[in-house]
Amino acid sequence: MVFSKDDRILIQQIHLFKGYGARKLVKEFPEKNWQVRSVQRLLNKLRETGTSDRQPGSGRPRTVRTQENINAVGDLVLSQENAPGTHRTVRQTARETGISQTSIVRIIHDDLQLKCFKKKRAQQLTEANRLSRAERSQQLLDKFSEHQVGFIFFTDEKVFTVAPPVNPQNDRVYAPATNKKRDINAGRLLRTRPTFSKSVMVSVAISKLGCTNLIFVEPGTKINGQYYRDVLLMREMLPAIRRIAGDVFVFQQDNAPAHRARETVELLHRETPMFISPDMWPANSPDLNPVDYRIWGVMQERVYRAQIRDEGELRQRLVETWTEFQQSVVDEAIEQWRERLRACVCTGGGHFEHLL
Repeated sequence: MVFSKDDRILIQQIHLFKGYGARKLVKEFPEKNWQVRSVQRLLNKLRETGTSDRQPGSGRPRTVRTQENINAVGDLVLSQENAPGTHRTVRQTARETGISQTSIVRIIHDDLQLKCFKKKRAQQLTEANRLSRAERSQQLLDKFSEHQVGFIFFTDEKVFTVAPPVNPQNDRVYAPATNKKRDINAGRLLRTRPTFSKSVMVSVAISKLGCTNLIFVEPGTKINGQYYRDVLLMREMLPAIRRIAGDVFVFQQDNAPAHRARETVELLHRETPMFISPDMWPANSPDLNPVDYRIWGVMQERVYRAQIRDEGELRQRLVETWTEFQQSVVDEAIEQWRERLRACVCTGGGHFEHLL
C-alpha cells in the first residue's frame, strides 16, 4: 500500500520514540487501515536508510520516456516552428518513433509541457488581398463611427443542405470496453450521407435596428446580376429594410460578381440612402461580415440539432430558427465589427481571428 507523507512521519516518530513494531503500530491505529506487511517494509527502509522518504530513482524505471525519446518527439511535433505545416500528429509521431500513442501524449503534456491549440478555417489570402483588406478596413473605420455602425444592414447568402455538415473528429460512439467493433450495430457506427444532398439558399440582412426575414432563392435559379437586382434587392430585401429603418440606413454587400456589376451599383445609388461601394468593401473577407463570422454559424448549430428528412422540413426549420433568433446575438456580432477592422489593419490585412 501507499502511505501518505503524514502517515510515514507518524510511523517513523512512534517507532523511534516508543519502539513500536509493525503489529503494534497497526493495532494502535486501526482507523488507518494499515497492513502489517506494508508497515514492516517501511520500518526496514527506515533502518536501512535512516529515513522513510521516497528515494530518488525509486519506483518503476522509465523505459520509454527517456531524454532521447523526449527530444525526438519534440522535434516531430514542433517542426512547424521553422517549417510550417510539417509537424506530425500524435499518431504519425507514434508510427515514426515506435512509441505508443499514450506515451507520446504523456511526453507532450508532462515532459515537454506543450499546450494544444485547435486550428481554425480561414480564407486564403494573396498579397494583393492583404494590401486591399488593410487599406479598405482603414477607410471603413474612418467613414463609420461607432454610432453609425448601428445603421448598417449587413447582407449575405448561404446554402443549407438537408444532410448536416459532419465533423468526424467529434463524431464518436462509446461502448463497453469488452465489446468488439464487429458486435456494434452498423447504424451506430456509420453515418450515411447522400452524394447530392438537397439544399436551399437563403439571403438575409441584419442590423442593430432589426433584421429582415429569411429570403429563399428558388432551387435551380441562377443568381446573375438581373435576378439579384430584380428579385433579391427590389422585390425582397430593400422593401424589408425600408419597413425596418425607413430612409435612414447604410446597405452593405460583398464583392460577388452580381453585386459589383455596373447595373447593380447604379441601382443602389438610386434606391438606397447610402451603400458601401465595391471599391470600399474588402474582397475575400468573410471575417469582416457579421453575418459570415457569427450569424450563419449560430444558425447552422441550431438548425441541425435534430435530423432533417427533406427539403420542406429544412425550410421549416430555417424559418422557425430565424424567428426565434435573439436580436442580442446580432447586436453582439455587429459590435465586434470595428474591433475586427482594427485587427485587420494591425495585421496588414492578414488573418486576425486567432488573435481575438
